[in-house]
Amino acid sequence: MGYTVSYQNNATQPYTKMTSGQKTVKPWGGRFTESTDSFVENFTESVSFDKRLYHHDITGSIAHVRMLARVGVLPENDCGQIIAGLEAIEKDIDAGLFEWRTALEDVHMNIETALVERIGEVGKKLHTGRSRNDQVATDLRLYLRDETAVVRILLLEVMRVLVDLADREAQTIMPGFTHMQAAQPVTFGHHMMAWYEMLLRDVQRLDDCRQRINVMPLGSAALAGTVFPIDRHYTAELLGFEAVCRNSLDAVSDRDFVIEFCAVAALIMMHLSRFSEELILWISPRFGFIDIDDAFCTGSSIMPQKKNPDVPELVRGKSGRVFGDLMAGLTLMKAQPLAYNRDNQEDKLILFDALDTVKAALEAYAGLIPAVKVNPEQMWLAAVQGYTTATDLADYLVRKGVAFRDAHAIVGASVQYAIHQGQDLAALTLEELRQFSSLIDADVFVCLDPAGSVNARDHIGGTAPTRVRQAIEQARKELSSMRR
Repeated sequence: MGYTVSYQNNATQPYTKMTSGQKTVKPWGGRFTESTDSFVENFTESVSFDKRLYHHDITGSIAHVRMLARVGVLPENDCGQIIAGLEAIEKDIDAGLFEWRTALEDVHMNIETALVERIGEVGKKLHTGRSRNDQVATDLRLYLRDETAVVRILLLEVMRVLVDLADREAQTIMPGFTHMQAAQPVTFGHHMMAWYEMLLRDVQRLDDCRQRINVMPLGSAALAGTVFPIDRHYTAELLGFEAVCRNSLDAVSDRDFVIEFCAVAALIMMHLSRFSEELILWISPRFGFIDIDDAFCTGSSIMPQKKNPDVPELVRGKSGRVFGDLMAGLTLMKAQPLAYNRDNQEDKLILFDALDTVKAALEAYAGLIPAVKVNPEQMWLAAVQGYTTATDLADYLVRKGVAFRDAHAIVGASVQYAIHQGQDLAALTLEELRQFSSLIDADVFVCLDPAGSVNARDHIGGTAPTRVRQAIEQARKELSSMRR
């Protein structure tokens, strides 16, 4: 043909200007008379990151050619050769023997070109009735469908270890906080089960998101569909899709399923970041509520006494990356006209980063939570010192017939007195308490005891140990059901 093929195989290396007479052969290059500029080739390539889609690209291609053979567009013999060639290529990729060529732009063209090189002209029939536009959308949905399953498994494992920790500490009393001020006594188990509920909603959101991921674009071709008598439902069945995209323009151009996943991932990271903040505070000597195994902490290069909670700190920090991925996805799509635009090449970097980050954070927490050691004495001391049973005293007076607002004022005065005395409410004598209300009797000390306070909240959603254990039992049943 009068020219030679020149490939640049390493996307991280600078490109050199092609010499006169050289031309890189592109599968789409029939109407072009000039080679792609070396800078443009480097700027537009995506194989350096989208090659991780290779398994799903090959899976989608095999289903596509099976369908073409079924409807009579492709001879059975050709179908068999293409499938055998694709399977051989996949084995080479798995074994690290495949040569990725940056000059071929992306994972799709690399695999198709390798197929033609391997089986000859028959390989050129693979792309009949489809476009890279519906191909990449299908690959991405297949990939994300599988990855959401991985995220789900990791979420369930974090929830499982949370429940185990809650079970061990169902009766451990600590101060609950509002505005970061000691508010009322709660059990540590109840506190852990609050995080379980948040992650449970994350699982539900993930399951809901998966329904919209699991819809097949293949068959939409470039944007308008195809003239070939394809059977999209058969292809969808082969690939395990629950439905097919109903509009070809929408199918190839939108990435809302990527953005939706990033939103779910951002919420997961937000929850883990909040949890991280508490662990970071609690391990501080100023709180001393917990300790964390050395395996999940690091030291200081200058201060030998330091034990830093780097894992929760990093999870807290990495939440910003996933928030950024979500914003990047929204910005990527916000001004795109129908149908496909090359902007969407960037969706993979966004998605891969969100996936990698949330999976790493969940894996970290699955190991971190069992490494948490609770200090019940310090928690009890904080609950006793923080006037956390003041509301219980007000409720006590209400049960004696005092209007709540009047009870609130009485207890406020008693707390002010206790502060001046340097005592907790429970440390005041009965005579001292009765100066604020003659309705106060000796039975008040049950209410002023943090243990009595938590035991009294014996209702659905309450912090009483009996209710915490009921919640734990229900959670274990939920986890067992969700794992099926």
